[in-house]
Amino acid sequence: MQWRSIVVGLVVLRLSLSCVLWLAFGLGPNVSCGFNFPLGFNLGKLDLLFREGKGSDQRGNSWSQRIRGHSYEEPASTCTQVEEDSPKRSYLSFFDGNKDEYVRRYSSFPDTLKTEMKAMAKEMFYFGYDNYMKYAFPEDELNPIDCEGRGPDVLNPSNININDVLGNYSLTLIDTLDTLLVLGNVTEFQRAVKLVIDTVSFDKDSTVQVFEANIRILGSLISAHILLTDPKHPFGKVGLEGYDNELLHLAHDLAVRLLPAFENTSTGIPYPRVNLKTGVPSDSVNETCTAGAGSLLVEFGILSRLIGDSTFEWVARRAVRALWNLRSNKTGLLGNVVNIQTGQWVGKQSGLGAGMDSFYEYLLKSYILFGEKEDYRMFQAAYESIQNHMRRGRESCNEGDGDPPLYVNVNMFSGEIMNTWIDSLQAFFPGLQVLNGDVDNAICLHAFYYAIWKRFGALPERYNWQLQAPDVLFYPLRPELVESTYLLYQATKNPFYLHVGMDILQSLEKNAKVRCGYATLHHVVDKSKEDRMESFFLSETCKYLYLLFDEDNPLHKSDNKYIFTTEGHVVPIDQRFREKQWDDMFPCEEGALAEREPNAQPPLGNISNCNRIPEERRYTLPLKSVYMKQIDHMVGLF
Repeated sequence: MQWRSIVVGLVVLRLSLSCVLWLAFGLGPNVSCGFNFPLGFNLGKLDLLFREGKGSDQRGNSWSQRIRGHSYEEPASTCTQVEEDSPKRSYLSFFDGNKDEYVRRYSSFPDTLKTEMKAMAKEMFYFGYDNYMKYAFPEDELNPIDCEGRGPDVLNPSNININDVLGNYSLTLIDTLDTLLVLGNVTEFQRAVKLVIDTVSFDKDSTVQVFEANIRILGSLISAHILLTDPKHPFGKVGLEGYDNELLHLAHDLAVRLLPAFENTSTGIPYPRVNLKTGVPSDSVNETCTAGAGSLLVEFGILSRLIGDSTFEWVARRAVRALWNLRSNKTGLLGNVVNIQTGQWVGKQSGLGAGMDSFYEYLLKSYILFGEKEDYRMFQAAYESIQNHMRRGRESCNEGDGDPPLYVNVNMFSGEIMNTWIDSLQAFFPGLQVLNGDVDNAICLHAFYYAIWKRFGALPERYNWQLQAPDVLFYPLRPELVESTYLLYQATKNPFYLHVGMDILQSLEKNAKVRCGYATLHHVVDKSKEDRMESFFLSETCKYLYLLFDEDNPLHKSDNKYIFTTEGHVVPIDQRFREKQWDDMFPCEEGALAEREPNAQPPLGNISNCNRIPEERRYTLPLKSVYMKQIDHMVGLF
């Protein structure tokens, strides 16, 4: 009998609290407790002891109260009914106070400060680059704490965290070639190109990940070659006397060494790793991630069109199609890990972060570069599935009640939430939404990641939005938030994004700078460090920060258009990349795709929102103060 008394007491307490909320705030029984208001507990969770949520709409306005498809909604209150015409305040009214502080802080950015931040970003790059060249070259990376070079872990071949990336081929130098041009240093760019030509060879007994070698090495060699030889490039006279396409030859040599990954696979999806000298290792696993197998098309496609050999684009496109054909018939979603021999999904999580991110990115960027309609049809369908099944929160970013939009990890077959964390790689997605014209959704998702950055001075690798705490605590100086910040600034020219960039710059200077460079944060709370500076810090993070503050950069002033690869390498949107010297590779299959997806029109949420952003918001804040304050509260900033 004692437990019944306890339950009755809790129910009475609950009803009493609901009445108080009705009378005091007009909130009603559906008040969201997902923001950890000072009440300190969520009575809705008590319902799970007695009942299961059935038939709930998983795409409602509140994601902060949902775990694995359960909706923590309060049952109807038995308190005295309030008159229908009584004013009822939105819970967002809690965030109305002092909202002008956001306008005061973010609505302007002086030119002098912009110049100062541009110089700071430039100094950051050179502090890392110069120390790499002094202490680490020709090894792959710099250990910035001990001021030493780092190469593959030959004593421990199973250390894939290192060996997937480091191939004993001067990774950091190659990865930063075009960054030198973006910063205007033609002399050092030419010297670096000569060093690469004279010292780099891929005839190495190194087992590397195909994806990493492609985006970091192959992509950079192709980008630098184009910038060296393209008379329309914006960086002035950068040509190298006596240059005979050596970078292109190196790129071709590397791509040929990656081709064995596509052999002896029944699905056409490549093995994840190859040995650059001997091919696929005998003990290679048959599982790979969707992003790793499906994000090769940009670099392989450009190489094919530069040299007139369809092989590389053909194998990359075949892998994309194979993955696409394995998507769920019900949701249209893909999983994150697949068996390359059976085509069975080993990982059934569908999300926007690790294991999936650049797959979506390269569907759109491949279309932009090559003009292949099938790429855009696939992207449209994927984006619609993402909006239908991953997106939670209120319908509009800048209007209405409820939680802000957030994209969660779901089961690819059912669309139900699988966990309550998001990862830092997902911060790239607002930038992709900008390219797709969905600026409104990009603004809201970016604001959520920026709030996490403000709280920790970095982005934890995984952040649990239900617990308001990191799940995985390290930050390896990733560029994704900076990339989205830069693209949103280019789209809106709102000074808010300059403030975001300044916050990131200052945080990196304060928390990551060490004796010889910038170190990975081992723990975003206590700011302890690991002795590693990944190449993407110089290739992407510093590049996007510099471009954010350099309004007069040749990339911004050029009559030609450029796009960045997933590793931040600059490639032109050029008519020659839309011309093929071979017939269509999949003519029959393309027709089949068109039949399966006859509606090639962008879904409603996919239509460009640029012209729908009110004039007043273009010059104040991209996100209303009340919503910005709401997001800050959700991540525990106050």
